[in-house]
Amino acid sequence: MKRSLLTLLIVSGVLLSASAQTKKPQTTQKASTTSSSAAVKASLSRGQAVYTTYCLPCHQADGGGVPGLNAPLIKTSQVLGSKPALINIILKGMQGVEIDGEMYSNAMPPMTHLTNQQIADVLTYVRNNFGNKASAVTVAEVNAVRKK
Repeated sequence: MKRSLLTLLIVSGVLLSASAQTKKPQTTQKASTTSSSAAVKASLSRGQAVYTTYCLPCHQADGGGVPGLNAPLIKTSQVLGSKPALINIILKGMQGVEIDGEMYSNAMPPMTHLTNQQIADVLTYVRNNFGNKASAVTVAEVNAVRKK
């Protein structure tokens, strides 16, 4: 009886110890997720400011663009597709483009004056607004495309 009680106490202690050890990484993981979430929120806020200053006049407040002139940003293959291709649009501009079967004739000038941070922020904003849901664009991704 004493042996069974002792065994039960030892097993309980081991299980409690194991449980406490597995909870620590979850707390750390939650903290890193929270900080990454905060970083994305900050990027979205900065991106909105860049959008308002440089993009809104052509692409409109709702991201709908102007039919036949300025491309929409709502769930298009350019916005939701390849991040390097989207970054290149900002860096090199474009003119006379067909997007998802529609032609848009106005020229978009290159925005090379924007910093890598501003480009990452505005693209993260566009890729997560106007009904879009896509991964964030990082400064490292912009830097890699700009260097090519």
